[in-house]
Amino acid sequence: MSRPQVIDDEEHERVHDRVAAIDVAKDTGMVCTRTPHPSRPGAQRASVWTVRARMNAIRVLGRQLRKDGIEIVTLESTSDYWRIWFFVLEACGLAVQLVTAAQAKNLPGRPKTDKLDAMWLARLTEMGLLRASFVPPKAIRDLRDYTRARTRLIHERSRCWQRLEKLLEGALVKLSSVASKLTTLSAQDMIKAMIAGQRDPEILAGLARRTMKAKHDALVEALDGMFDDHHGELAALLLDQIAALDAKVAQLGARAAELAAAIPGGWGIDPDGTTGPGAGTGPDAPALNAVARLAEIPGLSPDLARTIIAETGLDMTRFPDAAHLVSWAGLCPSARQSGPRTRSGRKGRGDTWLRGALGQAAVNASRTATFLGERYGRIARRRGKAKAQVAIARSILVIIWHLLANPEARFTDLGPGYYQTRLDTDRKLRNHLRQIQALGFTVTLTKAG
Repeated sequence: MSRPQVIDDEEHERVHDRVAAIDVAKDTGMVCTRTPHPSRPGAQRASVWTVRARMNAIRVLGRQLRKDGIEIVTLESTSDYWRIWFFVLEACGLAVQLVTAAQAKNLPGRPKTDKLDAMWLARLTEMGLLRASFVPPKAIRDLRDYTRARTRLIHERSRCWQRLEKLLEGALVKLSSVASKLTTLSAQDMIKAMIAGQRDPEILAGLARRTMKAKHDALVEALDGMFDDHHGELAALLLDQIAALDAKVAQLGARAAELAAAIPGGWGIDPDGTTGPGAGTGPDAPALNAVARLAEIPGLSPDLARTIIAETGLDMTRFPDAAHLVSWAGLCPSARQSGPRTRSGRKGRGDTWLRGALGQAAVNASRTATFLGERYGRIARRRGKAKAQVAIARSILVIIWHLLANPEARFTDLGPGYYQTRLDTDRKLRNHLRQIQALGFTVTLTKAG
């Protein structure tokens, strides 16, 4: 018999006496409160009613809940409909928590109505069985609106480039087969010349710049197609749309930079000890600002750093350690253990915006001669590129947690040779010798001078 493991009580062992829960819909919310019964000591009494999702109605509800002494209010995260309830009730001075639908799901086999869902949420809240989701403060929410809008426009711009490539393929122009991508200046010059009416492949290929000049003959063959005026009109529309998106992406990026610089939690410290929106930008500063600290990580640009800060926030006390942040982001599999067998469960969805930014950073880091780049190569050779990308994204997020948890911390690259310097040379030699001897050979080793 194994020794018993002593586990302290979790939060759910403590009961709230007065709670409220709201089953959120688009236009209304089903409110359920549980308070002590007036005539039966130790018993609880539930009250259920419907409230419209309007500012005034929710303010009246907030005042009523405060009058009833409600300790905590639970909301289920249904689309974006929870926002008006959360922000208005929070402004009324109530403690509000947002929970995911997976945690608050009712028992299977039971009837499902808004009333029963609200009552079930209230019971779970009463027993402390729900974990609150992360809702960032207003400054981070504002920054998040800009970074997410910028990301959406970048995706739309990528779709426009893909449409342009398909248009060229439809015109039998194989430019994308020779050029690395259509976004290069050489490719854009050729496309603009075709739009202007130029059809001679020799002249179009002569617009190549720098290294693409060496592909002159291949370009002549690729540009010999059936590009006519209607293709030119459609291509011009796509290029205009891309140019407009470029301007909007730049505008949103500049605005996000202003908002990130104005958040006090991300300020740095100058050598003379002063702090503020512009402090901590020099290399000799004792504490860099948050964006600059994260931008030192291989693969992270200032724009990606701001995108990540907009998703995680700057207060790392919300995540007890780096592993909690990794789990919240959905970059680790869930635990699945039954008896002696342990399986690797599926990873959660997490924050898709955060995982997208980290995935892009991991791809960028994989192309660098750094510790993260070498780590990507080692994992990719053994387990494939997809798993290597997730592993590097996880490593970057762990680094980010430490940098945000300690403003004075700075990133230091271990170097691409970190693993090689820690190899046990004698052990590796013994393994190779054993394999060669198993094939029937005798080896004599002589150390190279």
